[in-house]
Amino acid sequence: MHLEIRTIGKKKKYYLAHSHRIEGKVKKSRRYLGMNLTQEQINALRPRAEQLLGEQIHELQRIRDPLKEALSSQEIRELHKIIKKDKIKVKHLDKKDWEKFTEAFTYNTNAIEGSTVKLSEVKNILEEDKWPAERTKAEVSETYGVAKAIGYIRKTKEHVSVALIKKLHGIVFKNSKPFSGRFRDVQVVIRDRQGIIIHEGAPSRQINNLLKELVSWYNKNKHKYHPIVLATVVHNQFENIHPFQDGNGRMGRILLNNILLKHELPPVNIELKNRAEYYAALRAYDVDGDIKPMIRLILKEYKL
Repeated sequence: MHLEIRTIGKKKKYYLAHSHRIEGKVKKSRRYLGMNLTQEQINALRPRAEQLLGEQIHELQRIRDPLKEALSSQEIRELHKIIKKDKIKVKHLDKKDWEKFTEAFTYNTNAIEGSTVKLSEVKNILEEDKWPAERTKAEVSETYGVAKAIGYIRKTKEHVSVALIKKLHGIVFKNSKPFSGRFRDVQVVIRDRQGIIIHEGAPSRQINNLLKELVSWYNKNKHKYHPIVLATVVHNQFENIHPFQDGNGRMGRILLNNILLKHELPPVNIELKNRAEYYAALRAYDVDGDIKPMIRLILKEYKL
């Protein structure tokens, strides 16, 4: 890593920079240190900047190749064995099936994030436009929003894109969050119930590029890997990037289903009762790059 100085008039901006190779191409990543710094200030800022720049480069490499470029033949066989072991009954859902799925998915995906709206209330909201008096306006709005997003992915032909991600977030949170459809410009940290940091989202200035890299990876590999592998990678990597100030969990699960649908597989509903297993599977991928726990959970949900 080396220091770069950019002079603008009488001002000097200092950056820590590092050149690295991804897929045979040399890329340069930078981290801003400050303006008109003394050597003492640079020395004080550099250790933390080196750590953060290293994490930034590592995240970019993982997005460019979340399955570590080419899985070994043994690993590919293992993944396909897991998928084939639990046969998925592929069927086209009729109107009634879609209504039931939409209600169940809307209830569970919101409940995972803390919504107090009950399943029976979701049914009343969506079928009768009947609002439960004791629920907040935001909870009711997000009930409508998730259901509308499911309706949208049923119709769209698009698999995954930055524009689609923003569109879906805007649909879900249009009437509940002032930042709906817009990527965050702040850093986010996810903590468990004990207050321990379990995940830190990507730097906000990297969000757009990281999502573009993820879209590029998907388009490059959508005929190479099994659809469940593709959907799981996009979902897990989306959660790692955490592009929105809030609503990332629901967005990731909607994207997961959009990719499954585009490959003519039925949608999957991750249930509230499996929340701990779901979080553990995300953690396994985040820490070790292990995709198998999430695939097993998806197959488990398909069997229910």
